[in-house]
Amino acid sequence: MSLADESPHVLESREGGILTLTLNRGSRFNPLSRAMIDALDAALVAAAADSRVRVIVLAGAGRGFSAGHDLKEMRAHAGDAAWQHELFGRCNSMMQRIPGLPVPVIARVHGIATAAGCQLVSMCDLAVAAETATFALPGVNIGVFCSTPAVGVARNVARKHVMEMLLTGDAITAAEAASRGLVNRAVPADQLDATVQHYAVRIAARSRKVIGLGKQTFYAQSGRSLESAYELAGAAMACNLGYEDAIEGMDAFLGKRAPEWHDR
Repeated sequence: MSLADESPHVLESREGGILTLTLNRGSRFNPLSRAMIDALDAALVAAAADSRVRVIVLAGAGRGFSAGHDLKEMRAHAGDAAWQHELFGRCNSMMQRIPGLPVPVIARVHGIATAAGCQLVSMCDLAVAAETATFALPGVNIGVFCSTPAVGVARNVARKHVMEMLLTGDAITAAEAASRGLVNRAVPADQLDATVQHYAVRIAARSRKVIGLGKQTFYAQSGRSLESAYELAGAAMACNLGYEDAIEGMDAFLGKRAPEWHDR
């Protein structure tokens, strides 16, 4: 076993309220093996319970963000349906945890983000990519259609663009990913960290409780009918206005001063 294999699958670093989680198998483009999925999920659960965390940055070590599922691992269990169901069950749970977190998650994307790696980007609340990054759903090229990655990507990108990625397996550029809604911005590689930091610092300066309610409401209403969405959002607004931070925020605005959030 190499030293890389013995190191943690996910590295954690913290700067103030910004927690960076780095997928740490860079020599293999950070495959989402069962061990990687479990490690990332555990880190997300811990972050959700830590009131000091205001925003999470999700990054990849090495030359790329993530190449998706570990093909060597999946091939070794190709005939084991129970193992495969467990793998995708764990991965699906981890992916769904991201929009359910009480803090925003920003994907910092460089190199490749393919298959489940592209899915991981799509599940984050924000995503910033280096202009040199590429995105693909290439499973069709090896006889494994990217059905689960398509769930997240199709919630970001128009249907025909997603089907083009799924049916051809061709990669798209960071600029194309930005124009199609998969990422927020495509920036020069030397500006990637500064751009991610810009978003993270602004978010970290806000009320964690208010953002948590807002994020929960946004995802909950997005799949509802218009009437039901407004009902849910209206109830959330009424709840939000009872928060100490809402009262402080309005008082600060009216008093022309900076707010001092109670949830610090």
